[in-house]
Amino acid sequence: MADTLTITLAQLNQTVGDLAGNADTMLAARRRAIAETDGACDLIVFPEMQLVGYPPEDLIQKPALIERAALELTRLAEATADSGPAMLVGSVFVRDGALHNGVALLDGGKVVATRFKYELPNYGTFDEKRYFLPGPLPEPVLFKGAMLGLPICEDIWHPDVCRHLAELGADIFICVNGSPYEIDKDVLRIDGVAKRRAIDTGIPLAYLNRVGGQDEIVFDGASFVVGPEGALWAQLPDWEEAIVHTRWNRVPVGAGYRWRCEPAEVNEPTEHPEDIYCAMVMALRDYVEKNRFPGVVLGLSGGIDSALCAAIAVDALGADRVWCVMLPSRYTSAESLEDAAECARLLGCRIDTIPIEPAVAGFAEMLAPAFARRQPDLTEENIQSRIRGVTLMALSNKFGPMLVTTGNKSEMSVGYATIYGDMNGGYNPLKDAYKTTVFAVSRWRNTRKPKIGLGPEGAVMPDRVIIKPPSAELRPDQKDSDSLPPYEVLDAILFGLVEHEQSVEQLVAEGFDRDVVVRIERLLHVAEYKRRQAPPGVKLGMRNFGRDRRYPISHGFRTA
Repeated sequence: MADTLTITLAQLNQTVGDLAGNADTMLAARRRAIAETDGACDLIVFPEMQLVGYPPEDLIQKPALIERAALELTRLAEATADSGPAMLVGSVFVRDGALHNGVALLDGGKVVATRFKYELPNYGTFDEKRYFLPGPLPEPVLFKGAMLGLPICEDIWHPDVCRHLAELGADIFICVNGSPYEIDKDVLRIDGVAKRRAIDTGIPLAYLNRVGGQDEIVFDGASFVVGPEGALWAQLPDWEEAIVHTRWNRVPVGAGYRWRCEPAEVNEPTEHPEDIYCAMVMALRDYVEKNRFPGVVLGLSGGIDSALCAAIAVDALGADRVWCVMLPSRYTSAESLEDAAECARLLGCRIDTIPIEPAVAGFAEMLAPAFARRQPDLTEENIQSRIRGVTLMALSNKFGPMLVTTGNKSEMSVGYATIYGDMNGGYNPLKDAYKTTVFAVSRWRNTRKPKIGLGPEGAVMPDRVIIKPPSAELRPDQKDSDSLPPYEVLDAILFGLVEHEQSVEQLVAEGFDRDVVVRIERLLHVAEYKRRQAPPGVKLGMRNFGRDRRYPISHGFRTA
């Protein structure tokens, strides 16, 4: 029975489905733990389903993937025959024909124990009941004299699993997670969940999360250890990979003993709104890298949305991998041309100008017979947007960079975007950012550089971009306010309708104008068909479009 344990927490990125690559990364982390602890590491822990990647979605239904995961787990287990540290590895397991989300303890060249997830989340971004069956309430695992309780992610969001493990004699909880970023979720994880489980049971808890982007979600890391009194004993940095060695001692307490973690570094979490910006940067970076794009291209209009997207892209990939294109029409102001050029100069990235007027004239001539005796209207405005979309996609097709979409959540909510036009693209970092968030994040980035950013220090866009009235510039003197309420009002209404599913009556009771709320609710519903065809984008809040909020396109329900 050991009196000390060194437990290494490996907060790593992943690639869903790259089983051999994920296994190699874990073996490299194990070698690093051996080197950095002079061989003293006893156990290295990896995030939830790190071998397969999380969330695997319907990929997990491929029998070949399940078979390959078993082979890679065997390879990892065999690596522990060297008398070095054991490994706690998250993967998928088949028992009696049922698929489980679980962890395996690998030691001495073999799998010595497995435990399965008991609480399967089936809300928001999670669909685990679609794929897995819950395991039985887990029992602790004896490891070098310590009884390890191994709850998995959702298991600690409910009290039953930890209480059950405590009743069976658990000394330490090691909870592996795949917990996506959401605004203010870091506080909830520690204060609202982990500390409660530790205090309730009197057992310290090590919480390991992953880091990195996976399509529409991003993981922020920020792993930690809390003591039985609720004290924060260690916290890993957010938004970066980290391998941290925690040292545990068995100390006498009365007639028995307890395991305590020696105080380690406590990294302060990234403050708001830098956390939002880091989420967008990391999500875009990993989407581009994991899908092997050489870089990105985007339309730079001189407005705030595209300016922020350009800054995010440069911080994610570096200026040499970002190509901005200005696509002016007869309605583009000289001010917008100047602002777009200055954005590119501040960021240090390439910018080209491709006027769309020849294509606009060509479409006007082509459609003249069909449009005879019809006055110009929204159709002609949308043609301009679609010409820009086709042009940018042509550049993407010809040269290979992925097209970044630049519409914000406010616009996507009410359909203030042109399908097959400015909605074109492969990824949208602003998809879950309301316009007021865009303003706040832009002001922040103009004075601060994010800790994970590759872009320049200082301003990344002219102040005029932030303060001038937003405009699509598709007709003379156009302003967003011609069609929409002020964004402060619009976003507050949308937050109620989308994030909290409030009714018209509830919002009117809060002081909003009934006619405005009724109109916004109607626009929200009728724009669903557009959102279904929009590119993916990173989840930031509690109800993103696509993974969280799933509405039918065809329905007749209204709250007023």
